[in-house]
Amino acid sequence: MEQRNKVRGIAQDADVARITVRGVPDRPGIAAALFEPLGERGISVDTIVQNASVERLTDMTFTVSRSDLNRALELVRPVAAEIEAPEVMADTHLAKVSIVGAGMTSAAGYAGRMFRALFEAGINIELITTSEIRITCLIDEKEMPDAVRALHRAFELEEA
Repeated sequence: MEQRNKVRGIAQDADVARITVRGVPDRPGIAAALFEPLGERGISVDTIVQNASVERLTDMTFTVSRSDLNRALELVRPVAAEIEAPEVMADTHLAKVSIVGAGMTSAAGYAGRMFRALFEAGINIELITTSEIRITCLIDEKEMPDAVRALHRAFELEEA
């Protein structure tokens, strides 16, 4: 049975910097301690991923705009030291590509199809996030044009 394509568009964003705080203690209040100072200074945090805890430690990864990276690091590093997280890392070579459409996460196959299209284009996925209307992959910024073309083909969308 042919299912209507729920993907309505492909979004791209090259203004991405990733910050990872490694070895974060897994206890209440830590996320607030990391993210409240960013919000108070007007730094918008987009993608947030927290790994599963291993021995009560986790890694916390999030993205900000490249222009906010240095200010974000100035705020995050002292908090990381205070909570005894041993390492803060940053990357600026990234871009986000997303498939966008209502109801994708409640329908089967969209994530796999996206990941297959990127794989077949030789593109490594560095981080994945989902919401009800979007599946987003962080990739190397140099691969963004190829990723967008591959996703347009995979989901049979007209390229602008």
